[in-house]
Amino acid sequence: MSYTRPNIRHPDSKKNKLGYTRKQYEGSISTLCAGCGHDSISNAIISACFEMSIEPHRVVKLSGIGCSSKTPAYFLGKSHGFNAVHGRMPSVATGANMANRDLVYIGVSGDGDTASIGIGQFMHVVRRNIDMVYVVMNNGCYGLTKGQDSATADRGSKTKKGEPVALDAIDLCELAIQLGAGFVARGFSGDKKQLVAMLKTAIAHKGLAFLDIISPCVSFNNVPSSTKSYTWVRQHMEATQSFDFIPYQQEITADYPDGSTIPITMHDGSILKLHKRKDQADITDKAAAIAELETAKKEQHILTGILYLNPESKDTHDILQTSHKPLNTLSEKELCPGNSILTAINDSFR
Repeated sequence: MSYTRPNIRHPDSKKNKLGYTRKQYEGSISTLCAGCGHDSISNAIISACFEMSIEPHRVVKLSGIGCSSKTPAYFLGKSHGFNAVHGRMPSVATGANMANRDLVYIGVSGDGDTASIGIGQFMHVVRRNIDMVYVVMNNGCYGLTKGQDSATADRGSKTKKGEPVALDAIDLCELAIQLGAGFVARGFSGDKKQLVAMLKTAIAHKGLAFLDIISPCVSFNNVPSSTKSYTWVRQHMEATQSFDFIPYQQEITADYPDGSTIPITMHDGSILKLHKRKDQADITDKAAAIAELETAKKEQHILTGILYLNPESKDTHDILQTSHKPLNTLSEKELCPGNSILTAINDSFR
């Protein structure tokens, strides 16, 4: 089996504003099971970065352990990458972001990696509002170790083997909103159009952008009795809105004839055109977003789309007033301010 992609591409392949083709955003060939939802998410990340004309070498990919955490090898092969230990991706992401705020950070995790062993790390990276895109590829099971139920498996849900889940699931979106994430969304790996637009908006957001993406495990958790299966999700999925993302580089118009269409300006000047349902709560209202998620649980619906957005969100650097220059570019003079200043700092603690 070959693990490299062919180098031949059509000479007229579409190029973005940087002159790059989509191939330059690809990685190695996936070794995941055929039909795995994770591969669809990887392809959506490739499309989002290509369409936004992000330089691959400005992206940092981080992951923990699990099927999901293998995926950074399958996209953006020319970017920086770090595969951490189980549940510890947020710590590595925090350290890297503190050292260089000028890069684009994409953290990939799974429901076991985040909602079980890594839940403490997840809670603190959200609380600190690290400027990164945090993607959870959620299949409700431990696909790498033969399909045991994870903490996001819904009560009553049953995988290919085993008994129905007896415990309530952890709703990572609801938890992220409560902890202060400025961008929270839920998607489905089988809905590429929504997923790509969602990822582009998340990349443009300043602060932590959390995406919980339901991604069925075809080997262990794709049966009618599972609430994370392709069939069940398609039958119970309810889109909260449709939306368009318009990067700042493109022409932005102010024509919004539909009364239910709301333009939201992001930090970088990009525009999110939100076409929401008439009965949908205001996504900038934290309490309303949580209430809508709770209502959907009772009605056995899966809400997809942008669930909560704070366009005025501040990231960790703004909160802590850190250096605007990346640490690796600071000179010795900037790093060592002199004995008199250090003495004054020490005296202030006495």
